[in-house]
Amino acid sequence: MMRTYEETVEDILDIPKFTTKNKPEHTRELLHRLGNPQEKFKVIHVAGSNGKGSVCAFTDSVLRAAGKRTGLFTSPHLVNIEERFAVDGRPCDREEFVWAAEQVRHAAESMVEQGLPHPTFFEYIFAVGMVIFEECQVEYAVLETGLGGRLDATNIVKHPILTVITSISLEHTEILGDTIAEIAEEKAGILKPGVPIVYDASVPEATKIIEDCAFRQQCPIHPVYSDKVKILLITGKKIAFSYDSGYDGTVTKFEIPFAAPYQVRNAAVALQALRCLAEDVGISVEALQQGFARVCWRGRMQQVCPEVYFDGAHNPDGIEKFLEAAGQITREPGILLFSMVKEKDYRCVAELLLCRGNWEEIIITSVPGNRGTECRILAEVFGNLAKENHQAVKITVMENIGEAYAQALLSKKQGQVLFCAGSLYLIGALEQIAGGME
Repeated sequence: MMRTYEETVEDILDIPKFTTKNKPEHTRELLHRLGNPQEKFKVIHVAGSNGKGSVCAFTDSVLRAAGKRTGLFTSPHLVNIEERFAVDGRPCDREEFVWAAEQVRHAAESMVEQGLPHPTFFEYIFAVGMVIFEECQVEYAVLETGLGGRLDATNIVKHPILTVITSISLEHTEILGDTIAEIAEEKAGILKPGVPIVYDASVPEATKIIEDCAFRQQCPIHPVYSDKVKILLITGKKIAFSYDSGYDGTVTKFEIPFAAPYQVRNAAVALQALRCLAEDVGISVEALQQGFARVCWRGRMQQVCPEVYFDGAHNPDGIEKFLEAAGQITREPGILLFSMVKEKDYRCVAELLLCRGNWEEIIITSVPGNRGTECRILAEVFGNLAKENHQAVKITVMENIGEAYAQALLSKKQGQVLFCAGSLYLIGALEQIAGGME
């Protein structure tokens, strides 16, 4: 008997997210039992520390503007799990999701019956996505890695048409390594022999590792340098920019519907990737411009209503970019609603927010579930740092997210800006609350 949507979601969310990771061979076996759906479409594979979801969204949007049927696999979801499996720019139908999950459930049960481990949460949803994309007959699939690259479940794709690595920074050091070089090595694990690689070349240490890996595997390289990107206009709602890739000797103007300058670099990486695909896809300049102008990617310096922004920045590098964007939006002291998960470097983030930010009040709340850092711990860190730096910022603690958001809106004066940041899980919860308040 087919499970309901609610039962299917509950079953999947009950799979432990942080169990012992299975080897890639295990994921290959799972997909093999499903008929290897990942081999039925052309794959663009994207890894990186920050910006990979945005690069995926830009790429998918332009491919659709060029008339292609696309699948977009990203994580995490903000509100509903089917957001992870977008077909032609929209989350898949719930019926499609339930049907695909049922196929994966049967395959997983057969593996367990034969003494193999149960798929991890990420293996499971990756398999669900691939089944959905095959059933929907997508032509191009844009796949975002989960954690890392080399051992990521998505890396079982044997023949992507393009690989992409966005900016590299220190993240998940307990798993990926303690240095930029070690993390870059893990991310570069998605490179495949002879497959072109597009990469953000703004961090020399990471660039060297990526290029060394590309040389060994004879991958054509397409670096994206920051000095080739020029911001032409920032309005708080959109950014106009140009990027000189050296592709055809011309420099074209593009507009993206974001307030954050960091999105320009992500757009430049996506643009370089799309130009690599131009011969295969047939992408016109008009399709590039339309795709960039129409892209939708929630939770990344997203203006949800006047003077209120949601941003999923969740590590030191992301927070630095968030602060840069916040400084572009307002010069006046703002309100910050903040929370963070346990495995992130919240002490470093707190120091950045206090030393480089401009806040009248910081409201500390909790991320849903058991992953969040305790409000008490976060408040103590922020309070101690404020004292050390002789800052008079008000620190407020409200564990309930709904109450914290309501208080933040009450605290915000006319003309003052409220920023909500620290975790995509926080942004997902706020999306539900804000949506319910409209």
